[in-house]
Amino acid sequence: MAISVVQLGAPRGKGEGLRLGTVRRPPRGVPKTEYASRNFYDVWLPELAPSEGLVKVALRAKDERAWRGFVKRYRAEMKRPTAARLLSLLAGLSHSTAFSVGCYCADEGRCHRSVLRALLLEHGARLE
Repeated sequence: MAISVVQLGAPRGKGEGLRLGTVRRPPRGVPKTEYASRNFYDVWLPELAPSEGLVKVALRAKDERAWRGFVKRYRAEMKRPTAARLLSLLAGLSHSTAFSVGCYCADEGRCHRSVLRALLLEHGARLE
Protein backbone atom coordinates (compact mmCIF):
# COMPACT_ATOMS: atom_id res chain seq x y z
CA MET A 1 0.00 0.00 0.00
CA ALA A 2 1.18 3.52 -0.69
CA ILE A 3 0.29 7.04 -1.81
CA SER A 4 0.18 7.93 -5.49
CA VAL A 5 0.67 11.56 -6.49
CA VAL A 6 -1.57 12.35 -9.46
CA GLN A 7 -2.98 15.01 -11.73
CA LEU A 8 -6.65 15.50 -10.89
CA GLY A 9 -8.87 14.85 -13.88
CA ALA A 10 -6.45 12.29 -15.36
CA PRO A 11 -7.59 8.68 -15.67
CA ARG A 12 -7.21 6.70 -12.47
CA GLY A 13 -4.38 4.23 -12.19
CA LYS A 14 -4.89 0.60 -11.24
CA GLY A 15 -5.04 0.25 -7.46
CA GLU A 16 -4.91 4.00 -6.95
CA GLY A 17 -7.60 3.90 -4.29
CA LEU A 18 -9.39 6.92 -2.84
CA ARG A 19 -8.38 10.17 -4.56
CA LEU A 20 -7.83 13.24 -2.35
CA GLY A 21 -8.00 16.66 -3.96
CA THR A 22 -5.38 18.90 -2.36
CA VAL A 23 -6.57 22.00 -4.19
CA ARG A 24 -7.86 25.37 -3.08
CA ARG A 25 -10.95 25.34 -5.33
CA PRO A 26 -13.24 22.64 -6.75
CA PRO A 27 -13.16 22.10 -10.53
CA ARG A 28 -15.03 24.83 -12.41
CA GLY A 29 -18.19 23.89 -14.25
CA VAL A 30 -18.34 20.38 -12.81
CA PRO A 31 -21.33 19.43 -10.67
CA LYS A 32 -20.33 18.28 -7.19
CA THR A 33 -21.99 14.92 -7.83
CA GLU A 34 -19.57 14.30 -10.75
CA TYR A 35 -16.21 15.10 -9.10
CA ALA A 36 -15.38 11.42 -8.52
CA SER A 37 -16.88 10.02 -11.74
CA ARG A 38 -14.89 12.55 -13.78
CA ASN A 39 -11.67 11.56 -12.01
CA PHE A 40 -11.16 14.76 -10.07
CA TYR A 41 -11.38 13.57 -6.46
CA ASP A 42 -13.42 11.54 -4.01
CA VAL A 43 -12.59 13.73 -0.99
CA TRP A 44 -11.63 17.40 -1.03
CA LEU A 45 -8.75 18.28 1.29
CA PRO A 46 -8.03 22.00 0.74
CA GLU A 47 -6.06 22.17 4.00
CA LEU A 48 -3.08 20.72 2.09
CA ALA A 49 -3.33 23.22 -0.75
CA PRO A 50 -1.35 26.46 -0.78
CA SER A 51 -3.26 29.47 0.52
CA GLU A 52 -5.08 31.56 -2.07
CA GLY A 53 -2.37 34.23 -2.05
CA LEU A 54 0.36 31.64 -2.38
CA VAL A 55 -1.40 30.01 -5.36
CA LYS A 56 -1.07 33.38 -7.12
CA VAL A 57 2.65 33.47 -6.27
CA ALA A 58 3.12 29.99 -7.76
CA LEU A 59 1.31 30.94 -10.95
CA ARG A 60 3.61 33.96 -11.38
CA ALA A 61 6.83 32.04 -10.53
CA LYS A 62 8.55 32.04 -13.92
CA ASP A 63 12.16 31.57 -12.82
CA GLU A 64 13.88 29.22 -10.39
CA ARG A 65 14.36 31.90 -7.71
CA ALA A 66 10.65 32.73 -7.65
CA TRP A 67 9.76 29.03 -7.53
CA ARG A 68 12.12 28.45 -4.58
CA GLY A 69 10.37 31.35 -2.80
CA PHE A 70 7.03 29.66 -3.36
CA VAL A 71 8.36 26.33 -2.07
CA LYS A 72 9.73 27.95 1.09
CA ARG A 73 6.42 29.67 1.83
CA TYR A 74 4.34 26.56 1.08
CA ARG A 75 6.53 24.47 3.38
CA ALA A 76 5.97 27.09 6.11
CA GLU A 77 2.20 26.81 5.61
CA MET A 78 2.41 23.03 5.90
CA LYS A 79 4.09 23.37 9.32
CA ARG A 80 0.88 24.81 10.75
CA PRO A 81 -0.79 22.38 13.18
CA THR A 82 -3.76 21.35 11.01
CA ALA A 83 -1.63 20.68 7.93
CA ALA A 84 1.14 18.98 9.92
CA ARG A 85 -1.39 16.64 11.56
CA LEU A 86 -2.93 15.78 8.18
CA LEU A 87 0.49 15.04 6.70
CA SER A 88 1.26 12.73 9.63
CA LEU A 89 -2.12 11.03 9.29
CA LEU A 90 -1.68 10.42 5.56
CA ALA A 91 1.86 9.19 6.10
CA GLY A 92 0.60 6.69 8.68
CA LEU A 93 -2.29 5.53 6.50
CA SER A 94 0.05 5.00 3.56
CA HIS A 95 1.48 1.94 5.31
CA SER A 96 -1.87 0.14 5.34
CA THR A 97 -3.97 1.48 2.47
CA ALA A 98 -3.63 2.78 -1.08
CA PHE A 99 -4.85 6.27 -1.92
CA SER A 100 -3.77 9.23 -4.00
CA VAL A 101 -3.32 12.97 -3.60
CA GLY A 102 -3.34 15.45 -6.41
CA CYS A 103 -3.76 18.80 -8.07
CA TYR A 104 -4.92 20.02 -11.49
CA CYS A 105 -1.50 21.22 -12.76
CA ALA A 106 -0.15 19.42 -15.81
CA ASP A 107 3.51 19.90 -14.79
CA GLU A 108 4.19 18.30 -11.42
CA GLY A 109 7.62 19.96 -11.35
CA ARG A 110 5.95 23.37 -11.10
CA CYS A 111 3.08 22.32 -8.88
CA HIS A 112 2.67 22.19 -5.12
CA ARG A 113 2.15 18.45 -5.38
CA SER A 114 5.88 18.02 -6.02
CA VAL A 115 6.51 19.68 -2.66
CA LEU A 116 3.65 17.73 -1.09
CA ARG A 117 5.33 14.52 -2.28
CA ALA A 118 8.55 15.54 -0.48
CA LEU A 119 6.65 16.55 2.67
CA LEU A 120 4.85 13.21 2.80
CA LEU A 121 8.16 11.37 2.49
CA GLU A 122 9.60 13.51 5.29
CA HIS A 123 6.63 12.46 7.46
CA GLY A 124 7.43 8.79 6.78
CA ALA A 125 4.92 8.04 4.05
CA ARG A 126 5.22 5.21 1.56
CA LEU A 127 4.86 6.55 -1.97
CA GLU A 128 4.40 4.86 -5.33
